[in-house]
Amino acid sequence: MKVLVVSQYFWPESFIINDLVKSLASQGHTVKVLTGKPNYPDGVVFPGYSASEYQEERYESSVIVCRAPLRPRGASGAKNLLLNYLSFIINGLRFYPRAVKGEEFDAIFVFAPSPITSVIPAIYLKWKLKSHLAVWVQDLWPESLSATGFIKNKAVLGAVGWMVKGIYACVDTLLVQSRAFRDPVARYANRDKVVYYPNSYRDVAPSREETKIPAPLLAELDNHFCLVFAGNLGTAQSVETLVEVADKLRHLSGLKIVLVGSGSMSNWIEAQKQSRALDNLILAGRFPLSEMPHFFSRAAGLLVTLKQDEAFSYTIPSKVQAYLAAGRAIVAALDGEGARVIQEAGAGLTCPAQDAEGLANSIEQLFRMSSDQREQLGQSGRAYYLEHFEMERQSQRLIEILSSRINELKGRSK
Repeated sequence: MKVLVVSQYFWPESFIINDLVKSLASQGHTVKVLTGKPNYPDGVVFPGYSASEYQEERYESSVIVCRAPLRPRGASGAKNLLLNYLSFIINGLRFYPRAVKGEEFDAIFVFAPSPITSVIPAIYLKWKLKSHLAVWVQDLWPESLSATGFIKNKAVLGAVGWMVKGIYACVDTLLVQSRAFRDPVARYANRDKVVYYPNSYRDVAPSREETKIPAPLLAELDNHFCLVFAGNLGTAQSVETLVEVADKLRHLSGLKIVLVGSGSMSNWIEAQKQSRALDNLILAGRFPLSEMPHFFSRAAGLLVTLKQDEAFSYTIPSKVQAYLAAGRAIVAALDGEGARVIQEAGAGLTCPAQDAEGLANSIEQLFRMSSDQREQLGQSGRAYYLEHFEMERQSQRLIEILSSRINELKGRSK
C-alpha cells in the first residue's frame, strides 16, 4: 500500500508515529511523510533545521520526509501555541500539494494529537489526490482543551466543537486510540467511521553500547528501590500528586522516585523538591528514547499519573504500552481506560487519579512485595503487550483496517 502520512510532529521529535512509519516501511509499504520543523517539547527548532525554509530528507533510508516551514511553539503561552498551530495549517496548505504533485496514494493517514487542526491540510490533499483520509485521534477536542484549562470559555469551546464536527465530516475513517474514545468522537461524527486502533510500541532492548546516563544517576538506579516516571512533566500528568507521594514516603529507606523527562512543570517540581527537602525525589532530566530501556530495566516499578478529569479517563497514556513492554510492575494513579488496561493485564496496582494517599499506599505495597511477586506483575504486563500493542502486529492491523475501509466505501459508491 502507498500511504501519505501527515503529522505536525515527527522524528527527531519523540512520537509513536516515528516507529509506526518505520514499521510500515519495513513491511514493504511505500510511505511518504509531510510534517513541520522539529521543535517539541522545548519550542526551539532542532539543530540542523531552519524554521523558515522548506526541506526534504530521508528517514530510515526509504521514507521521504517533506518539512514545511513552521513557527516554533516557543517556551510557553497560548499565543505562541496558536501561532504554531496556525503556521502548520497555512504552510501545509501552501507547500504540501507541491510536495506530492503527480503522485497517487491509497490512503492519507493523519497522526492527530493536539491540535486537531493539523488535519486541515490533509483534507485539502484528500480532495486534490482523491485518496482515502484516515485520522488517528489521540486527543479529544474540545474536551482536552477544557481539561487542561487551555480554554475555559464555554462559547469558545462550543465553537471548537463545531470546528471538530466539520473536520470529522471530511474524514473517511476515524481511528481512536482507546475504546472509550468511541462515544465522545461519535458526538461529532458518524459512528460508522469510528474504528478502535490502539497505540502500539516498538519493543527495544537496552543498547549494547554504553549508556549515556550519568554514573551518579546509574548508581541511584542500581543501588536503590527506584520507581521511574518517564515522559512529559506537565499539568495533565498531575505531577503535584508525585510530589505529595514523595513527601508521604520519606519513611521508606532506600526508595526513590525518579522523574525522567521535562515539561511546563519541571521548574515547579524542582522548587518543591528544594523547599520540602525531598531527597527521595530525583529529577533526572530529559533523555533520548534509546536510553529508556536502560531506565526501565533498572526500575523496581514504573509510574504513571494523570489529572482527574473525564476527558483524561478516556485516554490510555502512551507510556502504558512502553511500560507493559518493559516487563516491569506498573503503579498508576489514573481513571478509566488506562487503569482498566493495567488491571486487565494484571500488570500492577492502580488507584484513582490525583489520589496521593492511594498512590503512596500502592507504592509501599509494591515495595514490600517479594521480587518474585513483582516479577510476576511485570511478566503478565509483558504478555498483554505482545497480544495487544506490539508494533509489528499493529502495523499490519492498520493496513488491514485501511484496506477494509477503502473497499467498503468503494462498494457503497457503486
